[in-house]
Amino acid sequence: MTYDVRAIQARLAELGFDPGPIDGIDGPQTQAAVIAFKKSVGLRARAYVGPITWAALMEDAPDSEIPWMSEAIRVKGLHEARNRSQLVRWFDASVSWFDPREVPWCGAFVATVMRKWKPGITLPENPLGARNWDDFGKSCAPQLGAVMVFWRGSRNGWKGHVGLYWGEDADAYHILGGNQSNAVTITRISKARFLDARWPFDTRQPSITKHLNKNGQPLSVNEA
Repeated sequence: MTYDVRAIQARLAELGFDPGPIDGIDGPQTQAAVIAFKKSVGLRARAYVGPITWAALMEDAPDSEIPWMSEAIRVKGLHEARNRSQLVRWFDASVSWFDPREVPWCGAFVATVMRKWKPGITLPENPLGARNWDDFGKSCAPQLGAVMVFWRGSRNGWKGHVGLYWGEDADAYHILGGNQSNAVTITRISKARFLDARWPFDTRQPSITKHLNKNGQPLSVNEA
């Protein structure tokens, strides 16, 4: 039996094993991530994904409980220059009018994953403004899938960054977001920059937190 490579890549990325772009290609980086995952759960360290590996990989997968995360994971790797046309086509109509090479698009990323999940969902006024997401939905504790709002430059200024909670370590939140190194990536952002976490109204909160190690990734200080 064969399994969907995109689903395997998305789940590996979700668990912190970097498979490279979520592109459906079973290349060397994806195979290395499969091997690393299998080592972590005590399975034979080879790149083959069979029923046992699939079951271990998909155990407690949160996608059904946090549906917008599936879309966010699906577009991981899209780059504002290399994939500009694809990225602009993917953006929700409300935020697709600009060139992502010219305008910070972290807010457009969050707006789009929310609208892909629920087309009629109410977005903040001017969703391109990262700090405007502080008015989205309701406040919540940082948790998997939460919209995370950060200051950038100065806590009392107007610049900010917004993305989705992926996990955390002692010093930083790991954020799945757009306009991070000019692409959709997972980036560590200092907890000192955190402003608020938000959750859509009338939607259950699974309250999943993920404590991750630093994996040698440097703290992000400017996502523009």
